[in-house]
Amino acid sequence: MFYTRAEGVNTNSDQLHEKMRIGEDLFLLDVRTQAENAILAIPGSHLIPIQELGLRLHEIPKHKEIIVYCRNGNRSAYASVFLASHGYKVKNLEGGIRLWNTIGNGLKAEISR
Repeated sequence: MFYTRAEGVNTNSDQLHEKMRIGEDLFLLDVRTQAENAILAIPGSHLIPIQELGLRLHEIPKHKEIIVYCRNGNRSAYASVFLASHGYKVKNLEGGIRLWNTIGNGLKAEISR
């Protein structure tokens, strides 16, 4: 990660899966490109590519926890710090959708046993 915890707050894939399992009211923000999103996206997430983020802040609710993700967690780390500086309660998904998808598939396999 290119920033310290003092500059941003992280969450991990296990924590996100649990929040989704219990139906926690959060706003999942995908800051990847539209092409990346078309390949794979976390269910219920909202796409705002990072280069459009500053122009589309009005689309992000201030009353919800925001969890930001990208492919590996670098772009979302930058976006998290940016959003936090604008007063949002935000966390970066460590490892991005790549790790979330790997862990999610592992959890599905365990549940089906």
